[in-house]
Amino acid sequence: MKYNKIILAGGSGYLGKVLAQHFSKLANEVIIFTRSPKPAIGNINMIAWDGATIGQWAQHLEDSDVLINLTGKSVNCRYDEKNKAEIFSSRLKATWILGEALKQTNNPPGVWMNAASATIYRHAEDRPQDEFNGDIGEGFSIEVCKRWERAFAEQNIPGIRKIILRITVVLGSNGGVMHYYSNLAKYGLGGIQGNGNQYFSWVHEEDLVGSVQFLLDNPQLDGVFNIASPHPVQNHELMYTIRKAVGMPIGLPATKWMLEIGTLLLQTETELILKSRWVLPTRLLNEGYRFSVPYIHKAIQISI
Repeated sequence: MKYNKIILAGGSGYLGKVLAQHFSKLANEVIIFTRSPKPAIGNINMIAWDGATIGQWAQHLEDSDVLINLTGKSVNCRYDEKNKAEIFSSRLKATWILGEALKQTNNPPGVWMNAASATIYRHAEDRPQDEFNGDIGEGFSIEVCKRWERAFAEQNIPGIRKIILRITVVLGSNGGVMHYYSNLAKYGLGGIQGNGNQYFSWVHEEDLVGSVQFLLDNPQLDGVFNIASPHPVQNHELMYTIRKAVGMPIGLPATKWMLEIGTLLLQTETELILKSRWVLPTRLLNEGYRFSVPYIHKAIQISI
């Protein structure tokens, strides 16, 4: 086996499941820290934690190779005061408490990856944003990203290589947003959203796993990496590609006011649809990572 033990904190969601499946073939044991543990599946074990206080879970950090922290309340909700507070606290507390637990671990993992979000960049229709010349934006979602990354940066533990994963929207057949988009298209609602010009940065689940593995295999790499396909698309191209994939020739467009009503009914926010995220994975490309699924048509084809 390549690894003894891989730890996925907050790894019971979509991304955690994708990573757990990958690492279960490479490690003696994959451990998921979760608030709702379920019985083990093969060598994937779930351990209870609250993401805020040190408990029995901390002992599992001993003799582990890699810690990947994915903890955080979903941003797919209304941004009322209660949800805002939970979005902040779930991310910050988990990052702080993992740092505290690692300081008390005799043989901690050599690598700590912390999930982050490419939403940290501003709404961009004029030029792409990357790790070198991207502009950090303003607003609630971006403040969450900034504070989350700051909390991680404050955890200084000698001997641990730290990597920030600025993840874009992950596409795949195992979960995530693809089901939502394909259903819209199937029912004739897969037209442009807003003016259709906003950029959609994405990564296929194969390349989420691939880039994480690439970063592990290159011990000289640390710091911030955008986890994104090198070929983002505008909304009109995204929706056309989805319509084509499900065999629906027409798609009713959704104007901004229609989206405001729809997202209110679905208890989410229009920002998730209308913000132009034009993000490039410049560091990964510079370091030699080759994408398995670089283009949107293939990503959608194998995800529906």
